[in-house]
Amino acid sequence: MIAALAREWRLLAGPARLGLLVLALLASVAVALGLADVRQTRADIARVQALEARETQAVIGFAKGDAGEFGYYRNYPVWRAPGDLAFLAPMRGDAVPAIMRLRMLALEGQINDNESANPELLLAGRFDFAFVMLYLAPLLLIALLHDLWSGEREAGRLAALDSLPGANRRLWSPRVVLRAGGVAAALLLPLLAGGLFEATALPRLAAVAGMVLASLGFWALATLAVARMQAASATQATILAGLWFAITLVVPAAAHLAINAAVPLPDAAAIARENREEVHAGWDRPKPQTMARFVALYPAYASQAGTGVAFHWKWYFAFQQLGDLAVAGDAAARDAGIARREGLAQALGWLLPPIKAAQAVQHLAGSDVAADLAFKARMRSFHRAVREYHYPYLFGGETMTAADVAAAPDFSAFAAGR
Repeated sequence: MIAALAREWRLLAGPARLGLLVLALLASVAVALGLADVRQTRADIARVQALEARETQAVIGFAKGDAGEFGYYRNYPVWRAPGDLAFLAPMRGDAVPAIMRLRMLALEGQINDNESANPELLLAGRFDFAFVMLYLAPLLLIALLHDLWSGEREAGRLAALDSLPGANRRLWSPRVVLRAGGVAAALLLPLLAGGLFEATALPRLAAVAGMVLASLGFWALATLAVARMQAASATQATILAGLWFAITLVVPAAAHLAINAAVPLPDAAAIARENREEVHAGWDRPKPQTMARFVALYPAYASQAGTGVAFHWKWYFAFQQLGDLAVAGDAAARDAGIARREGLAQALGWLLPPIKAAQAVQHLAGSDVAADLAFKARMRSFHRAVREYHYPYLFGGETMTAADVAAAPDFSAFAAGR
């Protein structure tokens, strides 16, 4: 077999070799860009954490133990630490940013009224390994395999080649293996290099390699099936190009529109606006009415809910939380709708193996919709922990020492997962 593969490599046309080289180069560039993105994200996380530490010391200097001052001025960094496969499909940032700084104020406005990514960059799309695997590699595979038999037939050599003893084993199989294997190697070698650089766990790296091979296997089988047709090579290329266009572009785009129409979502900007309006309205409501609603949520503070006529931080943070409560239903409905849309998209993927393979790679990389929703859930849990940590100081009127500030919840305890 090795001698046969060496022979087929010598017979492989120059443009085909160049195509394999270009694919390997593009995959390498995609992996390098992914690694750079991961490195930048980690650097940003470290920078924001260091900034928060300095800001907290500054707040301690002027807050003078006032828990309300700490709650109002302190920023809490939250982040999604890239995993060991994040370089394959970096986090998009168009749904939820990888890094945010939260305050103890109404949360839903902070989540839904955030400029998460540059719209012009999103319009152009992201060039990553998943893109190369899904869109570019199949085109080269089609180009290399579509005229395997029709090219020989049009050159007048097919009958003679088929008449050779063991033609399938000695001629056609090595030719298919060399071409398909070359495309696979062009993807897997940069993948392996990136995995080694990131110290990726071998089972996870093998899982991605399996998805790559599954996607290429689908296209190889489809291409060989069309190549066996009694048709001109140009016709075969047209059929396969149409199949690629349908599977990778037309059907997913049509499904996206259909799923969005079938599963409407509350608008994020509307949620942020309603949240902000509810908070602003809290200034004008009678304090006893606000505190009564808050005490219904936290009965333990009923005896400490009095505020008098002057401004009091516990009243201020009470109507901040009530602002979140006012839009909690819409926020939950939006997340449930996003999850429902993702579920339908995943179900569609089972009908389109290359799409399912790309979805699996995004899931392993931690850049899929499920990871976005999980991050939002962790942010909400962390924000609640911060609020509830401060409430005893706000309602009890206790001084908040530097040790108390240091003991406040830290997102590191909530940051598990991708």
